[in-house]
Amino acid sequence: MLHERIKANFLAILKEELIPAMGCTEPIALAYASAKARAVLGGDPERIVAKCSGNIIKNVRCVRIPNSGGMTGIEAACSLGALAGDAERKMEVLEAVTQDGLKNTVRFLKETRCTVEYLDSAIPLHFIIELYRGEESATVEVRYSHTNIVHITKNGETVFKVEGLVEITEVADRSDLSIENIVAFASEIELEKILPFTEKQIACNMAIAERGMRGDFGIGIGKHILETYADSTYTKMRAYAAAASEARMDGCDMPVIITSGSGNQGITSTVPVIVFARENGIPEETMHRALVFSALLTIYQKEYIGKLSAFCGAVSAACAAGAAVTYMLGGTLTQIKDTVDNTLADVPGIICDGAKASCAVKISSALDAALFAHSLAMKGKVYASNTGILQDDTGETISCVGHIGRVGMQPTDQEIVKIMIQG
Repeated sequence: MLHERIKANFLAILKEELIPAMGCTEPIALAYASAKARAVLGGDPERIVAKCSGNIIKNVRCVRIPNSGGMTGIEAACSLGALAGDAERKMEVLEAVTQDGLKNTVRFLKETRCTVEYLDSAIPLHFIIELYRGEESATVEVRYSHTNIVHITKNGETVFKVEGLVEITEVADRSDLSIENIVAFASEIELEKILPFTEKQIACNMAIAERGMRGDFGIGIGKHILETYADSTYTKMRAYAAAASEARMDGCDMPVIITSGSGNQGITSTVPVIVFARENGIPEETMHRALVFSALLTIYQKEYIGKLSAFCGAVSAACAAGAAVTYMLGGTLTQIKDTVDNTLADVPGIICDGAKASCAVKISSALDAALFAHSLAMKGKVYASNTGILQDDTGETISCVGHIGRVGMQPTDQEIVKIMIQG
């Protein structure tokens, strides 16, 4: 039996991580910080300066911002947040944008009152928003995670500062995360304690998946997958997950329950699990338990990689979804680990070249690999340790992949950002 302390910690992790966000998390984070800075300033700004790390630039460049009339880019995100956002709503800051607010934003942008500067920072998720009005000013600095404000100033004076900045900003203890403990938690936790999380995942993430399947966003990737491949549960899992991502990246104003700071990871770790369960008549309780299993396994992998990097987070989330299918079908701990190992033997090298509509295709590809990995594991087939980067223990493999994503791919990340800025 899992210790009650660990159960409490895992519930706290879920509470921290599984939160609603409307739109891609990086532009929404900029909008939130800008709205916060406006509240500090006490009125609309005359000028905005956004200083952004490379990964922020990379992930805001191409995605449509919800409730913006189709706008993209850092300038649009910051301006809309500052002129029409509600900081109290945090990652749903743009939920109540009015037509007047949108008109003011369009005018502000036409007058080029928002400028972007490259922030040379070793922290992938790092930005500073500066608002100016006459001789007054307000700044908000965010580090490490999307709403983690570490410093606020007004007219050059500090009004809020987090002392002793450290990389790990989450409150909940993550030191007990392991595949063994995640399986035990998912199996033992009282159902009523996880329903508040899983019911929101099902409602929000499936709603945007259904919306995306209409084919109104991007290139209609979900419908295309269904039309191209043989009708099967696996095809539907890939199609609905890809459709949800495409809708979100293309400006759909519906919220997503995110995981590890990412809506795409939230979608990838949930939608395929829900589709599989419904298509195969899996009991509701088992599906809910599989959803928290998938969320925690995604978080566990991302702890080693970090919120933003050159490593595509869809791989981690798809890996978790594939293992969750193994879990739902009564797979053993060994088969669950084998699903993870088989996935990481296949697609640990997909690069993240920024948030955009084509993230949906990467999700589909990663899920294809994860589902194949699951089918191999259920037949007792797994790649041997020391095959490539695979280690003797699956947890060690996850940590090695995380090291590659966080450290090994830093130069790759820098080159990706350089290409995007120059382009």
